[in-house]
Amino acid sequence: MDLRRLRRPRWIAAAASVVVLAAAGTWTAAASDDPPPVHRTDQIMAIDGVRIDTSYFTTNGTGRRPAVLLGHGFGGSKNDVRQQAQDLARQGYAVLTWSARGFGRSTGKVGLNDPKGEVADVSRLIDWLAKQPQVQLDKPGDPRVGVAGASYGGAISLLAAGHDHRVDAIAPSITYWNLSDALFPNGVFKKLWAGIFVNSAGGCAKFEPQICAMYQRVAQSGVPDAQAEKMLEERSPSAVAKDIKVPTLLVQGQTDSLFPLNQADAAAKAIRANGAPVDVDWIAGGHDGGDLETSRVQSRVTHWFDRYLKDDKSADTGPAFRVTRTLGTDTGDGETRLTGVTADTYPGLESDDHKIALTGREQDFANPAGAGPPAVSALPGLGGGGLSQLSSLGVGVSLDFPGQYAAFESAPVRDDLRITGSPTVTVHVRSTTDEAVLFAKVYDVGANGRQTLPSQLVEPIRVEGAKAGKDVTITLPAIDHDIEDGHRLRLVLASTDLGYASPTAPATYSVSLKSDLNVPTALGENNPQAPLPAWVWWLPLSGAVLALILVVTGRRRTTAPAAPEPELAEVPLQISDLSKRYAKSADRYAVRDLSFRVEKGQVLGLLGPNGAGKTTTLRMLMGLIRPDGGEVRVFGHAIAPGAPVLSRVGAFVEGAGFLPHLSGRENLELYWRATGRPPEDAHLEEALEIAGLGDALSRAVRTYSQGMRQRLAIAQAMLGLPDLLILDEPTNGLDPPQIREMREVMIRYAAAGRTVIVSSHLLSEVEQSCTHLVVMDHGKLVQAGPVAEIVGSGDTLLVGTAVPVEEPLAEKVAALPGVESALTTDDGLLVRLDPDGSAARLVADLVRLEVPVESVGPHRRLEDAFLTLIGDSA
Repeated sequence: MDLRRLRRPRWIAAAASVVVLAAAGTWTAAASDDPPPVHRTDQIMAIDGVRIDTSYFTTNGTGRRPAVLLGHGFGGSKNDVRQQAQDLARQGYAVLTWSARGFGRSTGKVGLNDPKGEVADVSRLIDWLAKQPQVQLDKPGDPRVGVAGASYGGAISLLAAGHDHRVDAIAPSITYWNLSDALFPNGVFKKLWAGIFVNSAGGCAKFEPQICAMYQRVAQSGVPDAQAEKMLEERSPSAVAKDIKVPTLLVQGQTDSLFPLNQADAAAKAIRANGAPVDVDWIAGGHDGGDLETSRVQSRVTHWFDRYLKDDKSADTGPAFRVTRTLGTDTGDGETRLTGVTADTYPGLESDDHKIALTGREQDFANPAGAGPPAVSALPGLGGGGLSQLSSLGVGVSLDFPGQYAAFESAPVRDDLRITGSPTVTVHVRSTTDEAVLFAKVYDVGANGRQTLPSQLVEPIRVEGAKAGKDVTITLPAIDHDIEDGHRLRLVLASTDLGYASPTAPATYSVSLKSDLNVPTALGENNPQAPLPAWVWWLPLSGAVLALILVVTGRRRTTAPAAPEPELAEVPLQISDLSKRYAKSADRYAVRDLSFRVEKGQVLGLLGPNGAGKTTTLRMLMGLIRPDGGEVRVFGHAIAPGAPVLSRVGAFVEGAGFLPHLSGRENLELYWRATGRPPEDAHLEEALEIAGLGDALSRAVRTYSQGMRQRLAIAQAMLGLPDLLILDEPTNGLDPPQIREMREVMIRYAAAGRTVIVSSHLLSEVEQSCTHLVVMDHGKLVQAGPVAEIVGSGDTLLVGTAVPVEEPLAEKVAALPGVESALTTDDGLLVRLDPDGSAARLVADLVRLEVPVESVGPHRRLEDAFLTLIGDSA
């Protein structure tokens, strides 16, 4: 059946065309084993008054091929999906990536995938693809095209399929079906995630005005109104549910308190009702962290498109339903061990219910004034992935305050019970106020009484008319979790949760049971997983408690010290022949034979394009993963997970989270107490003076600007005044004045003889704040040395021209004898000479080619040096 013929056109393309404003250049990338080279062309396209930054990936060949559009996640850009685009191009697709409105180099305001904004942009991009000679057409103006992406990019793939009849297949991942339901579940405001959402985009002003006004209104009241719900629903895939009739691969995360599994469940039911093939894949990770199974998922997406875009009937698209299960954590480098369980049909979230009797009398508990202190389940931005991973290993990390919850418990389970889906229960709720907000969760309680909250998930419920009493049926979060023999289930209904807005007026709630707990067991008996490795059974409780502390503090301080090298006792960092292979690969390296040294007082910038190995290097430096070769020495001590010398290292990696109702000072004091070290060792006042927060320390963190939160996070990393401070993208989301303040913080910290290592993509900031640089590409060292030396070195010339140089002319310059490469810039040309080239000869050739030369001189910007050093990888 041709599913394309079943769909009614929803999007009538307007006469407005896509205008190519600028072609930034063409690059060629090739991997090992001589795969086909990938050509990338960057273009800025003008679409309805907005500039959209795009990249187009193809390989050589005259034949036409299907096209794929790849969207990026919220707060990201087209660069985040470049590797997947290259891989798909090598598999025979023409791939177009783009930065959505308000992100990357694209202009415009963020519209949360507005049908008249971001979704309309996708249709214009499809118009453009239809005109490309490499792209296969179903008919004039109608390319054979699929759309894929994660989170924000996953939603745009669903929306594109609903609005544009030309889309042929989609593969959305960890995304939403109904954004109103995701951010306002059961009428309760998911305030912590909403705040992260807004801040990751750069602040409220980056959004369309009506969205900014909506967020500020709801954030202030704590209650979503009908107008807010309507706005988000209109921008959700669910609004065009009846028009999504294409083959759909839904990949959803099990550790995801932002877009839980029920979002993919609703999408699967709606799209399958339209007659389209739908497969569902529950992965181990999600927005709260964990393993996103990137390699496996991207391989499955490729096979999905092979089947439905290339019409390759032999392509293995995988099972109709797959669940990833965690077997434990590899003791070598901390990676989780996973296995997959499959089914021939997707069972939904409430199939094969098993009744579990609960006991407990009617219970009264308080909603405290101001809804604080709040209970804790998931902590977005503060170790969420680690917390979820620990819960999958049976380590309880949630927190409920006495007097603020009711609990009902089952008898011990006599046979292993596998819950796959959403448990349900009916309770009777009364309140001293007309409205009650409850947070429901089901704990797995071990024989020793320790409780674990599967995937750290909680379900909020708003109960209207609670003063008169009301029966409420609760559908709890969907999970895939094994309840071992002898364990019990505990239903908890709490009055507060850190991630959500609760009524601030004090109230007393009364809750009693009205039904058993119904748990779905769709995959409980069939397709048994592999047995757990032996070490899981003897993992001591002390190790579990230690693991929890490490997640919260980000520091490893527990293994016996390695033999130090006395001659390096005053050297903050020396890396020697460091190597790390990719998982399951004998010859592919994330980092290979890397060596460099950092001295006291230096601010070292670690630079490289995406995939250069920077993050892997930092993780090995901090003892989070073990190298496959070479070593890292900090002050002469070899680094391994838990090395005591790591107490001299402070780190700010992937942001920090704080309890919003506490002041800045209280957050830092709480953090330091969690490390177990003496209060006098914190050097709190010195760290705060360097961070320069002033009187803001006494205010609640929820009142902080993004820049203040970043500086507080840096102060947290500086507690104890570590001799070596590691900062990963510390200026993300900051405006120019805040970036300048962060620069001064780093310089002040190193001025006292300490050392700072900073990884950043803002080259101009690195140039101003760093004294030394290490440039990496493809896991290897490209160059290391003082900033002035690297910027002023090499044989690259900046040719200033009277008018911009067109790409054809730049290509002629690149082909000149003695020229290795030539790139267009805003000011003219950046020309790199080969060993036989000379400036005098270049000038003569430029005049002969009638290049309007105004000046020629050595380049002096770090950006130019960086592009010269790494070439096509930039």
